[in-house]
Amino acid sequence: MPTTPPEADSAAATPVPAPPASEPAAPRTSSSARLRTAPVDARTGAETQRRVRDGAGLLAGAAMRRLDEDLEWYRALPAEDRSWVGLVAQAGITAFVTWFADPTRPPHGVSDIFAAAPTELTRSISLQHTLQLVRVVVDVVETHSDRLAAPGEERELREAVLRYSREVAFSAAEVYARAAEVRGAWDARLEALVVDALVRGDVDDSLRSRVAAIGWGGRGSTLVMVGTTAAPLDDVRAADLRRATRRAADDALVGIQGDRLVIFLGGEGDLRAAAASLLHRFGPGPVVIGPEVQGLTDSARSARAALSGLVAAAAWEQAPRPVQADELLPERVLVGDASARRVLVTQAYAPLAASQGSLLETLSAYLGTGRSLEAAARTLYVHPNTVRYRLRRVADVTGWDPLDARESYVLQTALALGRLEAAGANDADGL
Repeated sequence: MPTTPPEADSAAATPVPAPPASEPAAPRTSSSARLRTAPVDARTGAETQRRVRDGAGLLAGAAMRRLDEDLEWYRALPAEDRSWVGLVAQAGITAFVTWFADPTRPPHGVSDIFAAAPTELTRSISLQHTLQLVRVVVDVVETHSDRLAAPGEERELREAVLRYSREVAFSAAEVYARAAEVRGAWDARLEALVVDALVRGDVDDSLRSRVAAIGWGGRGSTLVMVGTTAAPLDDVRAADLRRATRRAADDALVGIQGDRLVIFLGGEGDLRAAAASLLHRFGPGPVVIGPEVQGLTDSARSARAALSGLVAAAAWEQAPRPVQADELLPERVLVGDASARRVLVTQAYAPLAASQGSLLETLSAYLGTGRSLEAAARTLYVHPNTVRYRLRRVADVTGWDPLDARESYVLQTALALGRLEAAGANDADGL
């Protein structure tokens, strides 16, 4: 929780009383200007001011009793925190008494009222608690207005309380808005640092604490999607994008790197469907989705695959949008992605080389003869149905179907990479 005064939280929900029907509507001005233009009624004389000043102790005592009677969260606080909250309530009453004696002066803002309390108090009372605290103080002064005001001036005192509480609410709103802006800017900077570290693979204990600080739950799996925007995002559009990603998945991180977007999605739901729902947030051009991995510790692998795929996607003009990074393995090899090279060798070439039934030889003949079953059969001295059967076995072993044009290209690339690797190993053995 940021170390901003807890009074800032009350602004969001404190009702602003309407001016009495007899008062004309005034244009919106600053807090101090409003009070200077709407002083306490002139009929409120020195006797009422003296009574309010002398009754400050009575009001403070009544406020403390009301806090203890009405607010369960106050009773649950440790003794030290209760004393600090009581001090804040007394400071609010004292500030009202001071202003009531000279309403031409600007009132004390919420920062002044809470100045005596330590910043650690913000960990104990929340926005709703602060709102309730302000309401109790206002109710106490209103309840005792008949006893404190001189005869005939009760109404004027109550109106003064309402005007003062309105100013406190406006002051709290300004403080809370500033704190929210600072907190939002800090969260965005922290999120950008976390995304950069995850892309680099720098996952350590400090990064885990930072990820937790920005709300990453860490349940389920993770994937990364990357793409570009039509133009750099301003603060408003960036905030809207972050809200959309958090609605799409349990966990989300957004990295905005110029016109490039890097989005981490996590959770126990369908992450690929969540990624597809965010497709319209990207500009024209390819959008690449990395492989789904378990947790943030392995997310760098998904990020590297997605970023490599974004660079390589231009080589496949017919690529779908979005496209899986693993569908771009041949193109990623062309741009120097060593991990794509390893995947093709280990998942395609190595299983075929270790299999029985001349699968590698049959695939090589089929690809080398222009993907013709009959030509491959003549080369191998077998029936075309035998070639067809063996190619189906190739699809079962590798997961890529040689009878599909795109997947046969993937297998042809894997075959070439495997041969190069085998030739390199043989050369090393010969040395």
